Amino acid sequence: SLARRCHHRSAAMLDVPFLPFCAFLGTLGFLCVAMVGTWCQHWRGGFSLDGSSRTFNWHPVLMVTGLVVLYGAAALVYRIPNTWSGPKLPWKLLHGGLALGAFILSVLGLAAVFRFHNSQGTPNMYSLHSWMGLATVLLFSCQWAVGFGAFLLPWAPTWLRALYKPIHVFFGSSILMLSVASCVSGINEKLFFSLKNGTTAYKLLPAEAVFANTLGLLILLFGVLVVGALARPSWKRPDSDSPGSRQVRDALGG
Repeated sequence: SLARRCHHRSAAMLDVPFLPFCAFLGTLGFLCVAMVGTWCQHWRGGFSLDGSSRTFNWHPVLMVTGLVVLYGAAALVYRIPNTWSGPKLPWKLLHGGLALGAFILSVLGLAAVFRFHNSQGTPNMYSLHSWMGLATVLLFSCQWAVGFGAFLLPWAPTWLRALYKPIHVFFGSSILMLSVASCVSGINEKLFFSLKNGTTAYKLLPAEAVFANTLGLLILLFGVLVVGALARPSWKRPDSDSPGSRQVRDALGG
């Protein structure tokens, strides 16, 4: 029918190939890391390990790099068409390795902010941002440990993997959105604390505020696009025994 043809035509127009999408997402992720580094270097005084505010500056850089960008890359590994055929172990190791790298960076980011607070006599864990951020890292650690046990250890039974897989996928997307929310709230909190006495007030929207708010929007866009890619049916890895998976293997000569 005409309506059906129009529907298929509109769907085809909206269908974006995965690899160009990944290239765009990689550029966006790099831009987020570059911008948070520029913010801390240009407006916040740079970096050091002496316990001063320059030690704190490691916190946003490491959190955005690890908990958002690297974690997002880990989440999308199984959406790469090359992972749909052949042995899964190398891709499991890549997925787990990227997630572990993201976790290590996030722990270092927490260490930076705790060191800064303790050296300045500032209380820890009193804001919503801090509660949400720590909860995200703790949930992330549980996700990685259980995922390692279920998918990488050889003695995990098949039924357990099948049972846990949708849970793992759900919490993967949830942790990413929690990470985005933690980073965006942290950017806002830092601007409120910093742009007051002796500087142009936040409410007057100085250049630093415009730059950091733009960074927050780009982080949010990155997270939404990753979650959207994870939810897109045509980009999901077919189950190993499904007709779609067999067709992919046949097409790739597997």
